[in-house]
Amino acid sequence: MKSRAPFAVSVAALAATLAVLSVLLLCYGPTTTYTLGDAIRGALALVGATDPLEATPQRILELRVWRTLTAAGVGASLALAGALLQGLFRNGLAAPSLVGVTGGAGLGATLAIVVLGGYGPTLLLAGNSTWMPYLLTASAFCGALVACFAVLTIATRDGTVSVPSLLLAGVALNTCVAGALATLQALTFDHHEVSRAIVAWTFGTLEDRERYHAVMVSIGLLVACSAIPFVATELDLFEGGEDDAASVGVATGRTKLLVLGAAAITTACAVSVAGQIAFVGLVVPHLVRLVAGRSHVRLLWLSCLTGAVFLLATDLGQLLILGDRRLPPGVLMSLIGGPFFLALLYSRRRKVVAW
Repeated sequence: MKSRAPFAVSVAALAATLAVLSVLLLCYGPTTTYTLGDAIRGALALVGATDPLEATPQRILELRVWRTLTAAGVGASLALAGALLQGLFRNGLAAPSLVGVTGGAGLGATLAIVVLGGYGPTLLLAGNSTWMPYLLTASAFCGALVACFAVLTIATRDGTVSVPSLLLAGVALNTCVAGALATLQALTFDHHEVSRAIVAWTFGTLEDRERYHAVMVSIGLLVACSAIPFVATELDLFEGGEDDAASVGVATGRTKLLVLGAAAITTACAVSVAGQIAFVGLVVPHLVRLVAGRSHVRLLWLSCLTGAVFLLATDLGQLLILGDRRLPPGVLMSLIGGPFFLALLYSRRRKVVAW
């Protein structure tokens, strides 16, 4: 039996790594470098604990603070959603991006952009858009929830999730979403700002984050985390199948509803502030299982921390290598996650049988 790192040690190591990455992202950037003291002072000034830096350095640091917090929240949210969906579907190939949940949320958000007035993750087009961020998140949540239920319905056969059906349903749904997004972009081609916002949703973005972006993704993450105590043990029992779980007293319908709702809302909030970022929810839970094993009590919490570390680490790596020419996070995650997904499929080729 493989030895597993103690839970407290894993949490402490990830928390320390997260803190170091956050400080580095605050101190270093393509335009300005801050000392550790100035970075801490400027960050504390955001909550009124110290005097701010001079106007321009303070504003640059503020943008870095909100970008870092948003990136950490998005990474944690997508990783948690992936771990939840993999536990529910009893399959390590399930992820928000692969089964269409991220695409559904992105389509819902894009429809809100086009129909409700033109709000995008990189710009605010409408002057009277006080409620637009919340309407955008609600629309993304509806899209994610519809995608969850659609894939679950198509992939379930006699109470068992069919792996080929799961993958094919995700591919089909993502194809439909891609077609719908292309149609919306073509229809809004003459409206440059709206079209630009749709492109930003498609590739993901962490540029020009503000306070409400960090708050929005934090709300979704907290809601999803609040469901963990109610579903972690049940997901362990789900591994033997729904019938076995029901035979030992698990309320399977309630568990599925909680898991789908938590995965949908945290994905929706992440997509509503950063656009579509694929494969975080696939890669991170697999990495965490190497340390945490299959216990969902450990897996779900550690996936949150690891997801935050993963996205911040890739962002810092880009900064050090590419400077101010950083790739959109959705593009970068596809470059990382695509080969990982192919390797995962290859390793499981005997388990994923044909129809």
